[in-house]
Amino acid sequence: AHSEETSIAQEVAKVAPASASVVKAFNTTFPATLEAGKVSGQHLDVFIAGDSEQAKEKVSAVTAAAGLRPIDVGPLRRSRELEAIMLVVMGLQVSPEHEHFNWDTALRIFP
Repeated sequence: AHSEETSIAQEVAKVAPASASVVKAFNTTFPATLEAGKVSGQHLDVFIAGDSEQAKEKVSAVTAAAGLRPIDVGPLRRSRELEAIMLVVMGLQVSPEHEHFNWDTALRIFP
């Protein structure tokens, strides 16, 4: 069962066949924003977590081919943080204090 010590992605990995490589990606971007590919003229970042470097490279290639910027955040255990931060971001979308967000926001890392 899912708990604060694990993530949905980690739970999937537990029940997936041993030959499967589970990668967490695309959960930090809302669907309409992902479809647009940009927010305020900035390309979107896609945060990627997984234990297989080869699988993460494949997801990164698909991400880059879509015009998005893949960011490897490390092993699959980091998917807990990716899921948690989106709970905060989703809460902001429904907050009356942030009416202008309209579900078209995104997380981005600026160097």
